[in-house]
Amino acid sequence: MKIAVYGQNYAKESTQKAFEILLDVLLERKVGVYIEEDFLKLQNEAIQTSSAIAKFKELDDTFDLLISIGGDGTILRAITFVRDLGIPIVGINTGRLGFLATIQTDEIEASLSEIFKGDYKISERSLLSVSTSPTNSDITDTNFALNEIALSRKNTTSMITVKTHLNDEYLTSYWADGLILSTPTGSTGYSLSCGGPVIAPDANNFVLTPIAPHNLSARPLIIPDNTTVTFRVDGREDQFLMSLDSRIATLPNTTTVTVKKADFVIKMVERLDETFLDTLRKKLLWGEDRRN
Repeated sequence: MKIAVYGQNYAKESTQKAFEILLDVLLERKVGVYIEEDFLKLQNEAIQTSSAIAKFKELDDTFDLLISIGGDGTILRAITFVRDLGIPIVGINTGRLGFLATIQTDEIEASLSEIFKGDYKISERSLLSVSTSPTNSDITDTNFALNEIALSRKNTTSMITVKTHLNDEYLTSYWADGLILSTPTGSTGYSLSCGGPVIAPDANNFVLTPIAPHNLSARPLIIPDNTTVTFRVDGREDQFLMSLDSRIATLPNTTTVTVKKADFVIKMVERLDETFLDTLRKKLLWGEDRRN
């Protein structure tokens, strides 16, 4: 078995502890361990020079699994390596309670034991695919997002207008700080914080959520995920920002942005007793505990 390991912030004590436990489990299993090149540079010299560990800069279809150590944001970065290869992703959580990274540090050994025995399930997550006219080189290589595409103002306190078409039919022009197009996976993130609904991961929908709209009648809109959405932005500035998950590009207002469902999915590994509703309940309880 060939396993890739990806992480971002080794300086955190919780991440370091999880990585050490994970490495011990993987090496004991005598599987092929490949650590992402930049993440490997952050490890101590003994790990960097270990003959039992290799490094990777890119992935290919010979990998059986990618293990992400961090939080949901780390997984959003990890998918830029996985792309359309269909490699299942395991999320180990070392931060706050996540919707994607759900395995806690004290569950690593038990969870991996189940996974190696094949006792797990796969949750297929849809993505958004973006194209622009004219083409923008900043998004050509990684033109997809697991959570959301967001258009927002740049270098101004003034609102922007986002002219929106669904399948070439005019919907409306949102006058707001920005507009989010979210997948079900992303519905628990930025969209939710802007008043959007929570959508179950297996729902065949996307949601349009305005960011601080000027018109109080502008509300989130759920649309079928086979809809092609087209945006044109206008405002006092000549440019606007477009984010694809955590990646940001600056685009001129002359740009037409077209978004549709990607032709591949991301495969998230889940334990057999794990459900979205259970994670949602834990998230709600965690929020209550933070307020008390």
